[in-house]
Amino acid sequence: MPQVTQNYFRAAAIFLLAGIAIGLQMSISGNHNVTGAHAHVSLLGWVSCAIFGVYFALCREKAASFWAALQFWIIVVSCAVMSAGLYLLLLGYTAMAPVVAAGSIVYFVGAALFVWIVFLPLTNASTSHKRVPG
Repeated sequence: MPQVTQNYFRAAAIFLLAGIAIGLQMSISGNHNVTGAHAHVSLLGWVSCAIFGVYFALCREKAASFWAALQFWIIVVSCAVMSAGLYLLLLGYTAMAPVVAAGSIVYFVGAALFVWIVFLPLTNASTSHKRVPG
């Protein structure tokens, strides 16, 4: 398994637990004002990181690139910053709005980098051989 895939699955697992913890906290307290943070941690953290990991597991050549490693760090750090900031913002700490905005913009950059990686051509010689008909 490529290292970036392992890193993404580890990050996804941490975001999974964080999303569940926020959900439990809302359920136990009966206060659901941080639902947006729960959704961001669960979807942008757990689900997206798992999907990025699967892509890089399937596309090992791209997984070994500098761009994949950079994209991993941009996504994970920005998701953590954005989600934590959003959690605090929804609890009433209005000073967190710029943190959420910055985290969101940086996450977008990471997502755009992923799209760019997906559209990069494969250059490995093993992908350029011709298939034998039949």
